[in-house]
Amino acid sequence: MSRKCKRRRAMAEMNVVPYIDVMLVLLVIFMVTAPMLQSGVEINLPDTDAQAINNNNQTPIIISVNKHGNYFNDEGSQIRITELRQYLVGQLNKVSAGSNKQTKGSRPVYIRGDENVAYRYLMQAMVAAQRAGAKSINLMSDPMNQQN
Repeated sequence: MSRKCKRRRAMAEMNVVPYIDVMLVLLVIFMVTAPMLQSGVEINLPDTDAQAINNNNQTPIIISVNKHGNYFNDEGSQIRITELRQYLVGQLNKVSAGSNKQTKGSRPVYIRGDENVAYRYLMQAMVAAQRAGAKSINLMSDPMNQQN
C-alpha cells in the first residue's frame, strides 16, 4: 500500500474576523464617548427681532449665564463672578496675529443670558466686562420666527 503524501497548500486568504471585531469595539467606544465631547452650555436665549451686529472680523469673547446664575467662558468652563473680570482682562489683552497694539482690548464681549435668568446676573457680567476694559458689550438673542 502506497500512501500518497498530499501536501497542504498555504491559504492565501486573509482572516478579517479579528479586524471586524476591533472595528466594532471602536465603533461602540466612539458612540459612547461622542455625546460626552460636546462642551456647550445649555442656554435658552430669548427671541427678539434685533439685527445682527457687525464685529469687524474680530473674534468676540462670549460669556454665558444660565438660568441658575452660573457663568461660563468661551470654552464652556464654569467661572465664578469674582474670577470673571480677570478672565476678561486676559482675553481683552490678547493681541491676535496681524493686529497692532491699538486694537488691544477692543474685542467685543457678547453675553448669552438664558431668558429665565435674573437680571442682576446679566448686570454683574456686564459690569465685570466694563471694569475689564471692554469697549463693546452686547447681549445675544435668538432671531424671532417671522410668520406673516
